Amino acid sequence: MIVFKRDPVWVTKICLVMLVGAMAFSVLLAVFSPGAQAQNKAEGVSSTNGGEASYLNPEGKIPNSENIPLINISTFARQIAETTGIYAFITDAKEMLTPAGDTIWVFGWKELIMVVVGFVIVWLGAAKKFEPLLLIPIGFGVIFVNIPFAGMGDAPHGMLNIIYESGVGNEFFPLFIFMGIGAMTDFGPLIANPKTALLGAASQFGVFGTLFGVTLMNYIPGVNFTLKDACGISIIGGADGPTTIYIAAKLAPQLLATVAVAAYSYMALVPLIQPPIMKALTTPSERLIKMKQLRNVSKAEKILFPMLVFVLTILLLPSSAPLIGCLMFGNFIREIGIVDRISKTLQNELMNIVSVLLSLGVGSQMTPDKFLNPSSLSIVALGLVAFCVATAAGVLVAKFMNLFLKEKINPLIGSAGVSAVPMAARVSNKVGLEYDPGNFLLMHAMGPNVAGVLGTAIAAGVMIASYGG
Repeated sequence: MIVFKRDPVWVTKICLVMLVGAMAFSVLLAVFSPGAQAQNKAEGVSSTNGGEASYLNPEGKIPNSENIPLINISTFARQIAETTGIYAFITDAKEMLTPAGDTIWVFGWKELIMVVVGFVIVWLGAAKKFEPLLLIPIGFGVIFVNIPFAGMGDAPHGMLNIIYESGVGNEFFPLFIFMGIGAMTDFGPLIANPKTALLGAASQFGVFGTLFGVTLMNYIPGVNFTLKDACGISIIGGADGPTTIYIAAKLAPQLLATVAVAAYSYMALVPLIQPPIMKALTTPSERLIKMKQLRNVSKAEKILFPMLVFVLTILLLPSSAPLIGCLMFGNFIREIGIVDRISKTLQNELMNIVSVLLSLGVGSQMTPDKFLNPSSLSIVALGLVAFCVATAAGVLVAKFMNLFLKEKINPLIGSAGVSAVPMAARVSNKVGLEYDPGNFLLMHAMGPNVAGVLGTAIAAGVMIASYGG
């Protein structure tokens, strides 16, 4: 007698015998069926039972599958081989349109390059910890959309296509992100030290530098941009992902994918790009400047600030009201203190969900037809230059202000004038701590950081008001 708990080997043997028996029965059924014999006759193969139908399958086919062609082992093996990623990367070729409307051929090796790029992005986020909350989902989005035969980015039912069309290609996700940013942001440092708003304004040199740079790039063969395109691209100079998506969707929707990926990439790479520029433009003594503690901002000031900014936006620049209004809505919810459930939802659950979906949607646009062409590559290159200009402008304006201020500003916080909240402020603080472990600049840097968000939103509103008609 076999005791199954004590004789696992016997159990394994019995299972194998049953499996082999089932396979043998299936093979015999397929060989002796009329359908298989007809195929054998067509291929010149003799039948073993004179063309008679099998006893268990007299029709020769599974019911309701009469229109499905039979395949033999060689055909089956060939079809499996031709649907592997290896085969597709080597032989695949398809004709597609670029964002500019040009026709190009996308070969499998180009998709392989984009898959490798996706893994590099994941590595930067996971191993190097460059803003993993952004880079990891973006990287996986890049990989997903470039997997041959997976169809995750195909219209209308691909998962990534649904995400993109539902929230990235319009203003839905960006406005929710602004609500979350508002709920997480303390405007106290800006209220306590209003002059730091000038540093946020200075970083808009990157935005308008990009605007002029795009227009000049029309002189490069193969690059063609309109003035609306230039406006849609320009916000990448401020490293503001949500605002970039918002304005591009309105003024240059065909370029939205490229500019969104460029903006989010530079947002994520702030810790890598900014420190060398900050160190090159400041002296050791300037990096050691200690700023006095900020004054205590009252609760009433924090509550009135978002409402005042929102009212001024409605009166003076209503085209920026959606962005600034959502930002101030989130901040008002935070500061009023009587709807903590909503505030915590905006800061945590909703922000996390929307960030994951937005990042996947952005990554899904990194396909060869949209990126491996002169126009898109020029946008990515120009975005890097513009971001460096924005960083440098903030630092230089801080140095200029020190010529007239009795209480000096540490120029390192000028780099936080870009819109990457709170990443840029953290970088300013980190570089300051490298030279003086007791010099905490984080709260001081948050002033220009949140001012930069307002600045890029205002710049976007001006462009939409001018060219959005």
